[in-house]
Amino acid sequence: MSDTPNWVYTMFAFFGFLVSVIPLPWHLESWNTGTCLYMIWTGLACLNQFINSIVWNSDVIDKAPVWCDISSRFIIGSAVAIPASSLCINRRLYKIASVSTVMKSRAERRRDVLVDLSIGLGIPIVEMALQYIVQGHRYNIFENIGCFPFTFNSPPAYALVFAWPIAIGAISACYCILTIRALAQRRSEFKELLSANKNLNSGRYFRLMAVAGIEVCCTLPLGAYSIYLNAAAQPIQRWVSWENTHYDFSRVGQYPALIWRSSSLTVLSLELSRWLVILCAFIFFGFFGFADEAKKNYRLAYFSVAKKVGLSTGSMSSGIFSSTGSKPDTYNSRNGTMPVFVTQRTERKRDSMASFSTNLSIGDFAAAFDNVKDTPYSPTETCTGSISKDSLPCSPMDEKAVPLPDLPAVTRPEPTLDLTSIPRHVPDASESRRSSIEIV
Repeated sequence: MSDTPNWVYTMFAFFGFLVSVIPLPWHLESWNTGTCLYMIWTGLACLNQFINSIVWNSDVIDKAPVWCDISSRFIIGSAVAIPASSLCINRRLYKIASVSTVMKSRAERRRDVLVDLSIGLGIPIVEMALQYIVQGHRYNIFENIGCFPFTFNSPPAYALVFAWPIAIGAISACYCILTIRALAQRRSEFKELLSANKNLNSGRYFRLMAVAGIEVCCTLPLGAYSIYLNAAAQPIQRWVSWENTHYDFSRVGQYPALIWRSSSLTVLSLELSRWLVILCAFIFFGFFGFADEAKKNYRLAYFSVAKKVGLSTGSMSSGIFSSTGSKPDTYNSRNGTMPVFVTQRTERKRDSMASFSTNLSIGDFAAAFDNVKDTPYSPTETCTGSISKDSLPCSPMDEKAVPLPDLPAVTRPEPTLDLTSIPRHVPDASESRRSSIEIV
């Protein structure tokens, strides 16, 4: 890893950030606090390293002191936050596997969320505060790596900083073993146990268990190995006092790549610490980035983006039939024809009383108008309707004409226009607009 170009790590750090936050929306819907904390801490850790690898790609100049204060403190917190999030996941899986009742009250669910937040957020915050006790100076800047915290290598540092991941990993391992034991004893009740969690099916349960198990298997040996690297890279100093540890605290250590790469233990310690967060991101995405719910959300996201930018989604929806049972034709680019949708229309028998409704369409009486449209009428002739009784529509049930209700008699006025001539428009006519019954 020491000979790998820096842009390779920059690329993987950015991809690690993306694959960590992609499954976050649908996991937020299920209120799985441990899983969401795991994705947030891992994604932000990758983003932090991504920014550092770009800003300090080939120099060690102290360009952003405030950013380095935040970045170095965040590195301390994320080293404990990822194992703590895994502990939240293992704790929840154990409670599901060993719970005696499948129903939980709102107060119990709220208490579980608060406990997870106290573990996944509280422990990292406490760790960041405790690290200040053994913080020898402000921070270090390594070429191509960026800002990095400095911890004075003394006995209190192992109890306050270096041993926390091992302690959290040991507790997670206990929960993991207890979960496997509970599942082996209650296999027949497993579906009933999951019924209390609407957003947690058996597939997601075992994927969460696999992620937490892998994290436990990696945390304990890697935590022990990091302690070995700290003890072997430099001798352990004797703790004298607070003033001695924080002497010249504002100093910033600046180490070009030529210097820090000269020590193999330093290279291994630095590269391992920043590549592990990317490994955690890709492990999580490997289990949850290709699940059924992930594919469904990818499809919905593609349709949403394609609709906004005007892209065609016909290739992905070609196998989807319309709600009427017909399949739309595809667009033919050669002749320019648009797709034709063929729908199946089901005729329903109309009740005989429905013929008296005033909401009937003019299309229902099309045949009647065709029979009388050429028949002249007398100016003085009175009528009770615009159609004759012989041309009334027939009921679909008895094939008989359905009479219409008697309408008030209307005397037709004398025509004032020649139907064969084109009327001329008279501007500024003072006459009032004729009603629709005067125009023939």
